[in-house]
Amino acid sequence: MFRTKSGYTGTDIGKFGQPGSNGLTFDPQGRLTMCQHGNRRVLRVEPHGNVTVLADRFEGKRLNSPNDLVYRSDGMLFFTDPPFGLPNMFDDPRKELPFSGVFRAHEGAVSLVNDELQGPNGVALSPDERVLYVGNWDPRRKVVMRYDLAPDGSTTNPRVLFDMTDAPGEDAIDGLKVDQASNLYVCGPGGIWILSADGQHLGNLILPESPHNLAWGDSDGRTLYITALTSMYRIRLNVPGIRPQ
Repeated sequence: MFRTKSGYTGTDIGKFGQPGSNGLTFDPQGRLTMCQHGNRRVLRVEPHGNVTVLADRFEGKRLNSPNDLVYRSDGMLFFTDPPFGLPNMFDDPRKELPFSGVFRAHEGAVSLVNDELQGPNGVALSPDERVLYVGNWDPRRKVVMRYDLAPDGSTTNPRVLFDMTDAPGEDAIDGLKVDQASNLYVCGPGGIWILSADGQHLGNLILPESPHNLAWGDSDGRTLYITALTSMYRIRLNVPGIRPQ
């Protein structure tokens, strides 16, 4: 056990469907950073166990429920903020922001990257950090978006990299990761979809249950660890993944 109450410290936890922590990553200094659904913030765990809140508000309004996150090598943090951690999600009276956003946090400031997706979820960077990928958990629009990323963290040229809306399966798009050959591994309908950087569908990994998030592990970075509803899986691959440095 690393942390108890990792996503919510309130006493009304029974009202929540997804109050726990969600996306996890390490910053360039090796400090664990986590999305807390119930507490509605992004938290960094310091070496002695104390914590630093990196983001909990935008323009004075509380975030919805930060979902997934990725660091750029310069320490800029990108994270998604759909309302899935709130008890009534989009209709929850606690919701303060009128949109689901993709944000960046850097040097104490939280800025909006874009607000065009209904359910921004998995987020990742290309190996050269010039492209930002965001998956959309929306049954009506299951798309992976691609954005050109500027040095200041702003994005331009938004376009759909791949559309899974008509694929069989109830799940939309959840976590996503990128390997060193620029391929994307996307938790989507029916399994993990492998996409090339130009949007070609290369294949699928099928598991005994629906996958929800991913992480590269082991000393060579060639093991893909996968979290699902009841279990955790791993698979060895030929190409290593992009991991926090």
